[in-house]
Amino acid sequence: MPELPEIEALAHHLREHAIYRPVARVDVASMSAVKTFDPPVQSLAGRVVTGAARYGKFLSVEFLDGAGGGEAGGLHLVTHLSRAGWMRWHDSSTTTPPKPGRGPLELRVHLDHAGGPGFDLTEAGTQKRLAVYLVHDPQDVPGIARLGPDALSLSADEFAALLAGHTERIKTLLVEQTVLAGIGNAYSDEILHTAKISPYASSGRLKPDQVDALYAALRSVLTDAVERSVGQKAAGLKGEKRSGLRVHARTGMPCPVCGDTVREVSFATKSFQYCPGCQTGGKPLADRRLSRLVR
Repeated sequence: MPELPEIEALAHHLREHAIYRPVARVDVASMSAVKTFDPPVQSLAGRVVTGAARYGKFLSVEFLDGAGGGEAGGLHLVTHLSRAGWMRWHDSSTTTPPKPGRGPLELRVHLDHAGGPGFDLTEAGTQKRLAVYLVHDPQDVPGIARLGPDALSLSADEFAALLAGHTERIKTLLVEQTVLAGIGNAYSDEILHTAKISPYASSGRLKPDQVDALYAALRSVLTDAVERSVGQKAAGLKGEKRSGLRVHARTGMPCPVCGDTVREVSFATKSFQYCPGCQTGGKPLADRRLSRLVR
């Protein structure tokens, strides 16, 4: 799933390539992906791209009336890419409208002219969770309205105060968007590994030195990923993300820090990875799937 660094990089890419270009046409290949109906997405035709922004893990493309409309005429095309969604930039495309339900394409925006440059919103796989909203204010999107503070916006004191008010496992807290926005499964694994903290540690019971280490790890992991991602072409962002991971999606491989074997805890629809040597004093964490197998 694209997280804070990748969404920031996609927004940066759009700011570099789409700003001040008019929308020629919008093709909708999957009506189920579009969660709003007023205004219709086709009403973007004739409007000019004026910006791109990130809200947690949401990407927003901003438009104004091509006739010079003011702030009141602004629209925001907001998307949540979910697990398998992506934004693909193209310098040219076919002018033939896509057939609904065929292939990964969900929505295509033509800029300058039909068949010209623009971007596609795509989603691989059969579980279609990508969501698109066209709104006057990003806060009209329910997921954005519920977001907690951005992960990179907090001071050390604010972060410590946030942890103190929670009792859930730290892994759970880091990925809860209503508490802290922008971090997902992959970077939470990396942050906890860098801070040498167990994913099962209680958020509000961390010692002051652990809180300091966690905050420093959060800042370093995310800012490093943003720096590596911004400026990359959209097609290369997934590979860039994988190249920077030390424990996430590396089950069975040696930890690059201590050499211990990276382990996994699996749930019904997801899993996370950690290093026992770095994070849990060498002890493996309880894995319900494994526990059932060894009974």
